[in-house]
Amino acid sequence: MKLDLQSRILWEKVVHDVRPLHQRARGGNKTARLAEEECAPPSRNTAVPAPVGPVAKPAVKTQPPVQHLDRPTRHRIARGRLALDARLDLHGLTQHEAYNLLLHFVQSAQARGLRHVLVITGKGASSGSDGVLRHAVPHWLATAPFRLYVSAMEDAARHHGGHGALYIRLRRIRP
Repeated sequence: MKLDLQSRILWEKVVHDVRPLHQRARGGNKTARLAEEECAPPSRNTAVPAPVGPVAKPAVKTQPPVQHLDRPTRHRIARGRLALDARLDLHGLTQHEAYNLLLHFVQSAQARGLRHVLVITGKGASSGSDGVLRHAVPHWLATAPFRLYVSAMEDAARHHGGHGALYIRLRRIRP
């Protein structure tokens, strides 16, 4: 890539006083000179060598995967013995709108200390489609942004919407 005159002047000003982070001992030692050459910026005509060996990934705390509701909890919700704390209806929304609304809903529900919520996606059979949101929402709930808030999910009972709705258990807030 050829730089124009102004870009070249600016680049020279930027790299003029650049030094390696770790200064190595100077001397006649061949390994020290090789180490210095490794830290030197590559010239225009040389290719940058690829890193050798596996690259260490930073440790990232991940949330456990979203699980299914346990059978007793699901039956208690379905029979009305365990109340649903909130519900969200996603009928008629685009995927983008539904995703943003669902994320905001689970965040605010967890912040309010709610535990069990109902998300209605709809079955999608009325317009001849196979239910885009019905298939997308469970996948969204299994992704990283939602795993911070959702611990379990399950299809709802028939009177709560059946396959067109989901029971969701939110994670408890840890102090």
